[in-house]
Amino acid sequence: MHGEFKTTLTTNLQLTTQTLSLQPEDNQRLANLCGSLDEHIKLIEKQLGIEIHNRGSKFQLRGDSNSVTTASSVLTDLYKSTTNKTMLTPNEVHLVLQNAGAFRHAGNMLKSPDFSDSAASGKDWVITTKRSVIKPRGENQKRYVANIHSNDVNFGIGPAGTGKTYLAVACAVNALEKDEVRRIVLVRPAVEAGEKLGFLPGDMAQKVDPYLRPLYDALYEMLGFETVDRLIEKNVIEVAPLAYMRGRTLNDAFIILDESQNTTKEQMKMFLTRIGFGSHAVITGDASQVDLPQGKLSGLVHAIQVLDGIKEIGFTYFKAQDVVRHTLVQRIVEAYDSHDEQNNNAPIHNLPPAEKKPNE
Repeated sequence: MHGEFKTTLTTNLQLTTQTLSLQPEDNQRLANLCGSLDEHIKLIEKQLGIEIHNRGSKFQLRGDSNSVTTASSVLTDLYKSTTNKTMLTPNEVHLVLQNAGAFRHAGNMLKSPDFSDSAASGKDWVITTKRSVIKPRGENQKRYVANIHSNDVNFGIGPAGTGKTYLAVACAVNALEKDEVRRIVLVRPAVEAGEKLGFLPGDMAQKVDPYLRPLYDALYEMLGFETVDRLIEKNVIEVAPLAYMRGRTLNDAFIILDESQNTTKEQMKMFLTRIGFGSHAVITGDASQVDLPQGKLSGLVHAIQVLDGIKEIGFTYFKAQDVVRHTLVQRIVEAYDSHDEQNNNAPIHNLPPAEKKPNE
């Protein structure tokens, strides 16, 4: 016998409140169930979009009826598993959630803030690191940061200079400093921008270094040169060309795929299936600047078409008005967009997913 599990249900409008009592009361088992700093409880809350509060062995669950019922079952099963005195891990919690069908409900509950609401759009979404404070500018940057906080996989799509990569690195550093992830993985396809540079000297890191320079610049600004170099030596920050990602599973990592418009659709699928437990992925790219051989479909464009509609994946589309570089850059982007539209070739980064053409 593992004890009794008593529940009380109260329904208020569309939300359900349930009180769950886990018996027998055992502080060591309860600590194991909740995890370090309540990380297991937070994982259940995040995946099901509910609130969980507990005092001792009594847990109060509040949220959508289906999700509350699922959470009650998950907590009960996890508490039973603590009788063998083995320490629970986030991976095991994730698997129990998956087996309970939790992810069928998560898509309906995990919603990004409604930016049509003046209160939500007015929120700062400030990202704080030890060396700097980064404040998103404009509604799209705020939506982008909100999506990164709300979803495990996010796409930032738009022209150069809109802060896609910089904000992704800021969120990664913030997650690392809060111990939400154990490492940062920076990935980029090694494709020249219309030029053939020949063979590059040095080891793998030195060969890939030129392609990842924008990511390094952001890291240096937020962490400092010495800290970045030390974390790279310890493999806490890992730099990897996309081609070397096959066969890997990345757990507890914040992964950034930059310049994703230069992936093939096969590479994009391969990258997206590397994501493991406790990981977050941000994919950035400008679909109007594809450097692949002519006729080769961009993996970014293909992914937008294939993944549109999956609620657990966030998409943020930036426009020329979101450019935060020199004011002339915004005018240059607008001029190119205007030229494309006049020639019946509307810029991809300004189109909603349903209107994109497969050959663009």
